[in-house]
Amino acid sequence: MSRSDPSTMRFDEVIDRFGGAAFKRTTPYMEFRNMKMKHLITVAGLAIYCLGMNPVQAHGNAKPQHGGIVQKANDLSFELVVQADGATIYMMDHDKPMATKGITGKLTVLQGTKKSEADIKEGGDNTLRVMGVNLGKGDKLVAALSNVNGKSMTVRFTIK
Repeated sequence: MSRSDPSTMRFDEVIDRFGGAAFKRTTPYMEFRNMKMKHLITVAGLAIYCLGMNPVQAHGNAKPQHGGIVQKANDLSFELVVQADGATIYMMDHDKPMATKGITGKLTVLQGTKKSEADIKEGGDNTLRVMGVNLGKGDKLVAALSNVNGKSMTVRFTIK
């Protein structure tokens, strides 16, 4: 008789030949522990990768240059500076002043439950002016601008 004949093989040889890993003696706990270790290694690797990433600030910084509130939309920076008679919005494109010629819009001001609107008009070089609004702490503003590089866009501000 040859050793390839199942009737002459030892039990563990038969299991290895015909059943392989399906008949090996493992407990559900051992399988869970092995699975858990694989996931742990994956999660640990992902965490180390994420911690190593540096935050990227695309297209310039978001620091106010005129003492206002800076928001970004479509790779443009908008800085809202509150004044006694209204507000001024400075527009920057990649940290360079952007011409505001032809840009118009409406500023919607939400003061609690009270809502008011004012027109946004050109103010010179890279500024837009809003006249006739009184702005204060906690106000939420929505500037709906048209003709910004041929597009319409919305910029949201919250006065803190």
